[in-house]
This record gives sequence, C-alpha cells and structure tokens, in this order.
Amino acid sequence: MRHERFAKVSLAVLVFNILVIVWGAFVRASLSGDGCGAHWPFCDGAVVPPLASTKQIVEFIHRFTSGIVLILSIYLPIAARKAFDKGHPVRKTSLYVLAFTLTEAALGAALVLFGWVAQNDSYHRAIAMSLHLVNTFLLVGALTLTVYYAFGGAKLAWKSQGILKPALLFGLFGVLVLGISGAVTALGDTLYPATSLAEGLKQDFSPTSSLLLRLRMFHPLIATSVGLYLTLIIGLANYLRPSNLLLRFSRWVAFFFVVQMVLGFLNVYLMAPIWLQLVHLALADGLWIAVILSCVTAMGEGVQHVELGKAHVPPAEEPIERPQGLALVKDYIMLTKPRVISLLLFTTLMAMLVAAGGWPGGWLFLAVAVGGYMAAGGANTINMVVERDLDAQMKRTSKRPIVTKHISSRQGLAFGLGLAAGSFILLWSVANLLTAVLALAGLVYYVFIYTLWLKRRTWQNIVIGGGAGAFPPLVGWASVTGNLSPLAWWLFMIIFMWTPVHFWALSLLIKDDYANAGVPMLPVVHGERVTVIQIGLYTIATAIVSIMPLLQRDLGIAYFGGAVLLNLVLFVRSLQLYRQPDRPRAVSLYKYSMLYLALLFIVMVVDRAYF
Repeated sequence: MRHERFAKVSLAVLVFNILVIVWGAFVRASLSGDGCGAHWPFCDGAVVPPLASTKQIVEFIHRFTSGIVLILSIYLPIAARKAFDKGHPVRKTSLYVLAFTLTEAALGAALVLFGWVAQNDSYHRAIAMSLHLVNTFLLVGALTLTVYYAFGGAKLAWKSQGILKPALLFGLFGVLVLGISGAVTALGDTLYPATSLAEGLKQDFSPTSSLLLRLRMFHPLIATSVGLYLTLIIGLANYLRPSNLLLRFSRWVAFFFVVQMVLGFLNVYLMAPIWLQLVHLALADGLWIAVILSCVTAMGEGVQHVELGKAHVPPAEEPIERPQGLALVKDYIMLTKPRVISLLLFTTLMAMLVAAGGWPGGWLFLAVAVGGYMAAGGANTINMVVERDLDAQMKRTSKRPIVTKHISSRQGLAFGLGLAAGSFILLWSVANLLTAVLALAGLVYYVFIYTLWLKRRTWQNIVIGGGAGAFPPLVGWASVTGNLSPLAWWLFMIIFMWTPVHFWALSLLIKDDYANAGVPMLPVVHGERVTVIQIGLYTIATAIVSIMPLLQRDLGIAYFGGAVLLNLVLFVRSLQLYRQPDRPRAVSLYKYSMLYLALLFIVMVVDRAYF
C-alpha cells in the first residue's frame, strides 16, 4: 500500500511540476519576470505583496507554486525511505529530484537578481535560460524515473547494452539540445515580436538582426535532426529489445514529435502567440518524458520480450576466426556495400555540378563525397546487421561479414552508427546543416522505413522504401545552394520513379533467393508477368518525370535531346522484357538502368554548364 500511495503522489508531483514549468514560460512570454522587482525569494520584499499589478500577480503565482514544488521535493526522499527498502532506485531518484529543485531555484534567483528578465536581451540571459531549461528537463527526468520505479519499472542493466546504451543516451542529449534551441527561439520571439510572417523571416536572415533572431532559423533543422535520430535509434531498440511496453512508449515519442513539428510550423505562421508557446512547451516536456521512458525500458533488467516474427533477434554473437589487418579492413569496407553506393554517390556529386552550374569547389566536393559515402555506408552497415538472418538464407549474401561472424553484430552496429555520426558532423561543418539533415534523413529512411518496417511485410517495399536512394541529389544540391529548389526535387522524383524499374529487374534474377528467405518481393508474391507490367508502368512514369524540368525551363535543349534518347532506349529494353521475360533481357534492363541514370545526370551537368 505504501508503494502504491507513493507512486500516486510522485505522479501528482510530476504533473504539478509541469504546470509550474508552463506557468514559468508564461512569466517570460508576458514580460512579467520583473513583476516582483529585483527581490528574491520574496516579492517586492514582502511574503505576500499588495498585488497591485498584473505583472506582479503573474510573478507572485510563479514564486508561490515554486515554493510548493520545493516542499514537495523535500517530502519525496523522506517518503521514499519509508516506503521502499534500502537500495531501491526510487530512493536515489527522489534525491535527484531534490537536488535539481534546489539548482532550479538558484537559477531562477540568478535571473531575477541579475535583471535577466522582462526586456533584457543580453547573451547572459540566453545562456542562463538555456541552463535553466537543461536543469528543468533534468528535474522532470528525475521525477519521471521516480514515478517509473515507484510503479514497478525494471532497473537499468547498464553492462549488457553494448552500443545501444551510448546511442540512447545521445538521443537524450539531442532532446536537451533541441530544448535549448527552443528556449532561445522563444526568447527571440518574446523580445522581437514580428507583425507578419514576412517580417519574421526577414529578421531571421538579416545580418543586422540580433543573434537571438538569427539563431532562430536553426531550431526547425535541429528538431528534424533529433527527430530522425530518435526514429533511427528507438526503431533499432524496438528491433533489438522488443517489448510491448517499449513499443507503447515509442509510439508516444512519435506522437509527441509529430504534434510538436506541426505546432512548430503553426508558431512560425501565427507569429508565436503566447498560448501556442505554452502548449509547445508542455508537449516538449511530454516528449522528454516519453523518450526517457523508452530508453529505460529498452535498457531494463528482465523486461518481458515478445516475438516479432522474423524481426526478433537473439543476443549478438561474438566473431569467430576474425581476420586481421587488411583482411579486416576489407570486411569493414564490404559492410558499406561500395558497389551499391557508387551510383548513389555519383548522383550526389553530379547534383552538385548541376546546382553550381560548373565546379562547386574542391574541398566542398571532397567533403560531400566522403560524407555522402559515410552516410550511405552507415545505412548499409546497419541494414546488414538487421538483415543478417535473411542474408544467411540467400546465396548472394551468405558471405557477408556479419553472416560469417568475421565482424560481430554489435561491432557492425557500432561501426554503422559511427559512420552516421561522422557523416553528420563532416557535412554540417564543411557544407551546412541542411545537407547533414538530408543525409541523415536518407539513412533513417533506408533503415527504418525500408529495412525495419516494409521489407518483410509488403511487395511495395521497394516502391516506398526505395525513396531512400533518391536523397543523394538533394544532399548534393543543398551542399552548394543551402536550399532545395524545384529542380532538386525533380531530381529526387526521377530516382524515386526509376528505382522500381532498376530493382525489379534485379529481383527477377534473384527471385528464388528472396523466396527462400521469405522476403515478399514482387516476383515472389505476384509472379513475373505482373512484375514486368509494373516495370513498364514505372518506365513511363520515369520518362514523364524526367521531362518535367524542361517544362519549368530549368534545363535546355541539350538535356532534351539526351533525355529523349535515353528514355527511348529504356522503353525498348522494358518492352523487350515484357514480350519475353527471361534472364538475358532482365540482365540487359538491369545493367542499362544504371547507365541510364548516370548518363541522364551527366547530360544535366553538360546542359547547365554549357547551354
């Protein structure tokens, strides 16, 4: 009974804290931070001031409710000692609640005593608010863990997680960074309100604007980056540590993040009204709580696992007969699938030339080449780890390093995530944040949407999931221009439509492999006749999309001539396969489809540079 009573009380304390946090945001947004003057902890030097102004009332309510939070934070560890035995995690987490409540009060006092409130626009205020936000999140996190353990949540198993532990912790760090960028953005909205959307966008990009305003444009990109990373790592956690509870918390993460992205766009469109800022902050706390619960559930001791069909994976095994030296390097390179990457990387670099209308610069070209390879290689490596059970059943993939155990699954996952992180850092530092985000988006699309979600479930896997291969030209374009023009999106669509033509021609050649592994590729599910018909339809779609840049006058006569000729040959090869769907014609279409895409991009480069 004492356990149950404590659990309910701690949950109430968590809810009350979130309400106090939201009210604190109202204090900032309504410019009421100086409502009690420069006095702390009392309001204008009195325990109960005369409450002569609205600002004073707003600030006094915040002081009063914060005092209640302090009392509750003192009560929790005392109650925890009475309700739980020595060594129970609730005892420790409730002490963290008290510690973070005290530092929260100290940071609040600093904001008031140093005058970093109301209209103050100093950088010191921005730094103090960022620290305040981090401490607030840590306080909410400690309360969340207290509630989780009080309700019987499993203890953490720190030593048996491998790369998953730092990967999940980095996800928590990413949410903290996102929260800081959100706090800075909210401060800019408060101090420099815009009267229209156009004025707000002008402020963001004006070199004479306050740094608080110019930092504001990074918030949506940081949000996208963190969302993509959480999708990747929590998706992998569900695959490697599957449980009903983790799946439930993961869905809450997805819900909060999608809603937050929508509210973020509404904030920009509506010029950040106070009520929307408060809802945005409350849901940010909800996201933080959901991410914490996902992480502790994934790393918990004795969490009940459920069978997820072939997606279930036993604990990673250690490598046997591990090669050394160059042989080991060769195996790691093999994990990245260099032959598969070559065409994708080519479209990335050609898109750079198209965007620049010529040579984009040696260092940028090299950095994007290396960063693009790392992103694609990371995606392919993680794919090999996830699909090692399928690879073992297919003749053409049975010699891959993860299957042969030359490299363990744990080492492969660490290598893949390392490549992803390195790619993001390199592309951001040399190109721009948009480029890094797009490369990460392509990786997450391939791992989560194609590999984890679609490949084992539907023959539409390559239609939808194949979109991952369409991201490289977006990466190349953004690295040069810092934006995505309509032509960049047409490059994306060309590859998106081309992918089924290319891949289904290959799948006709290895359909028996897919059938043995139980992968529902189109030739396995519906047969060769349906496959060649679908190839023909996507050939037509590819040709139509490839002509669209001409209608928008982004490309000229040289591209027109080359595109017509290349599409004509693609039609002929597809028609030949339709009339006689045998191996030689499937090979012919498969090989030509690669040449088609490469030549089409070369023609674009020539057209943009010389015509």
